Amino acid sequence: MEAILQETKFIMNKYHIKANKKLGQNFLINDKVVEEIIKSSEIKENDLIIEIGPGLGTLTKELLEKAGKVICIELDTNMITILKDRFKLYNNFEIMNEDVLKVDLKNLIKQEKQNEKIHQVKVVANLPYYITTPIIMKLLEEKLDLETITVMVQKEVADRLTAVPGEKNTGAITYSVNYYAEAKQIIEVEKQSFIPEPEVTSEVIQLKIRKQPKVQITNEKLMFNIIKNAFTQRRKTLLNALTNTNIFQNKEQGLEILKELNLKENIRAEELTLEQFAKITEKL
Repeated sequence: MEAILQETKFIMNKYHIKANKKLGQNFLINDKVVEEIIKSSEIKENDLIIEIGPGLGTLTKELLEKAGKVICIELDTNMITILKDRFKLYNNFEIMNEDVLKVDLKNLIKQEKQNEKIHQVKVVANLPYYITTPIIMKLLEEKLDLETITVMVQKEVADRLTAVPGEKNTGAITYSVNYYAEAKQIIEVEKQSFIPEPEVTSEVIQLKIRKQPKVQITNEKLMFNIIKNAFTQRRKTLLNALTNTNIFQNKEQGLEILKELNLKENIRAEELTLEQFAKITEKL
């Protein structure tokens, strides 16, 4: 942990910087974790890497050594100054002072891929925890031309994102991730790996984007609406949750659909597979 810790302290002193709690900043100071993120991302020299929330540039430095190009998207203007200073000698570095949720990533990727030197696009990031889910959902739902998304998130969120639908950690987001990507956990990251220390354990996960969605479905929007409503009332049975939210017109319709799909009357949302949700959608 020594090298990155010294470097981080030096930069923070030089620029009189403190982590911005509002922006969910915690600076990574663990060499081993940085190595693991870089290794699992399998970066090649013709890759474009999009880094979200680079902060002081701990990961950026390693990404620039391996990738064809690195585009950093950073909201905090203080960090922009540091990053521009730090990497001004790199000709494969670009920075955007933007909120990633407002960036037209589809167009950005399209333009970058017109450069023959760029073959694949990957996202690598230590995400701000307060907006992890909206960022991941944006990256997936916009069906971007991405290979992988390798991100550090809160451990509890990681468990949900990488769960197998139908298992105990399942949440509505599990099904979305499973539909668009194959998810795996890479490395657990202790609180001591950051300054300041966050209140939670973290985990690096990787989402490998599927070339085709996991299930073929006529109405994607309806399926995700059904899943969302099934999980809004977690303690209720699927039948009650979908009847209460008017997905089923009434209990009779719900019972009929469950019967046709050989699902028990008292089944709960988290017990269903993505395929079963897709079949319920087609029935409706």
